[in-house]
Amino acid sequence: MYIIFGRKAAAAVLSSAILICAAAAASGGIVSTTSAPASASVSWGLSFSDDGCTPSGSKSSDELKKLGAVYTGDTEQKRIYITFDAGYENGNTGNILDVLKKHDATAAFFLVGNYFRTSPELVKRMAKEGHIVANHTMNHPDMSQITDENAFSEELKQLEELCSETIGRLPDKFYRPPQGKFTEENLRTAKALGYTTVLWSLAYADWNNDSQPTKEQAFSKLIPRIHNGAIVLLHSTSATNSEILDELLTKWEDMGYSFGSLEELKQ
Repeated sequence: MYIIFGRKAAAAVLSSAILICAAAAASGGIVSTTSAPASASVSWGLSFSDDGCTPSGSKSSDELKKLGAVYTGDTEQKRIYITFDAGYENGNTGNILDVLKKHDATAAFFLVGNYFRTSPELVKRMAKEGHIVANHTMNHPDMSQITDENAFSEELKQLEELCSETIGRLPDKFYRPPQGKFTEENLRTAKALGYTTVLWSLAYADWNNDSQPTKEQAFSKLIPRIHNGAIVLLHSTSATNSEILDELLTKWEDMGYSFGSLEELKQ
């Protein structure tokens, strides 16, 4: 069961959480990352210590920054960055866009080639309403297995061509590797192409349309684990996400958070 706090109470809870986070970090509560060869495949993962704390990732923020990548925003600011991955459309995105408009929230939509081909009007609406139209590759392969720089670049450039045909401009320069799989060489190549690679610091199991989480299951992850500077990964195909989004954004607002644009995090 979840207790919905008023703004003053929520602020007090968040202040306590910040102290807990600091203590956890000082005591080694956050798992440190280890170095790996630049060619090694990384499957992005998170390790959470306490509720409200920034999780540690498969690579640290400092390591990622050198490679033109981010997984969180400013951890001193109560800002949330909402992102959606979209490989195809199944009827939920219209409502998601309506809710984002209601809350004056700018989201980033990481799209694959299929989405531009099948749902051009929704892509146009995303762009028209000020959302970020971002690059999730043309064919959604495991990019960590692509060692040829030209082949890697083609996955992004083909998507750029489709985007230009659809909305009359290139996608915004943000890239997310499919399945969160990458190598350091991948990130360097994306950076050389002008992209900031965007990972995430909060997600939950929302992608299986045959086994959608309940509202309660979704909130059990998305409410206590929210944190300053969170980059939230959701899937626009999720019926649960479409159903809960208005209430979810309201809860986050009541906790004192505001919604930011990935433009604030460009590397």
